[in-house]
Amino acid sequence: METIKTNVMRILDKSNIEYKVFYVEPDKVVDGVVNAHLIGKDENSTLKTLVTVGKSKEHYVFIIPVNKSLNLKSAAIAVGEKNIEMITQKELLPLTGFIHLGCSPIGMKHKYKTIADESIKNFENIVISGGKIGVSLELKVKDLEKITDLIYANCIE
Repeated sequence: METIKTNVMRILDKSNIEYKVFYVEPDKVVDGVVNAHLIGKDENSTLKTLVTVGKSKEHYVFIIPVNKSLNLKSAAIAVGEKNIEMITQKELLPLTGFIHLGCSPIGMKHKYKTIADESIKNFENIVISGGKIGVSLELKVKDLEKITDLIYANCIE
C-alpha cells in the first residue's frame, strides 16, 4: 500500500512524538476489531474514538478499546452531564474533520474534552486511528496523554 502522511502524523512529528505506522487496505477495515487483527495488535490496546454530545450540547471524545462498548451512563457521570448520546455519522465530519473508521483523538477541528477508559493505563503503547481509514498509529500512552490533555474514567460496559 502507498505510504500516506496524515495530519495526525504531522501533528505528532511537530510535537516530536514517536509513533509506528500500520497500513491496511481501506476496504478490509470493517471495524476496529478486524483492524486490530489485521495489524497484529491486541484488541484491548487498539482504541476507537467515539464522539458524544451531552444534554448541555457540549461535545466529548471517548477513547476505548475496540472490543468494548461505551457505557453512556458512566460516560455522562465522568463528564458531569445528566446524560450523553453518540453523535450521528453525518455529524462526525463537520464536527471533527474525520470520517467513520478514520476518527482520531488527535487533530480534530476543535479541542474537545477527551476521556479514555481506565483500562488503557495497563499498556505502555496503544494503537489509535491515524486519521484515515486503513492508517493506524502505535504510540506511548504517556504521549497520547500529553497531546490530548487526556483524563481517565471508567466508561466501558
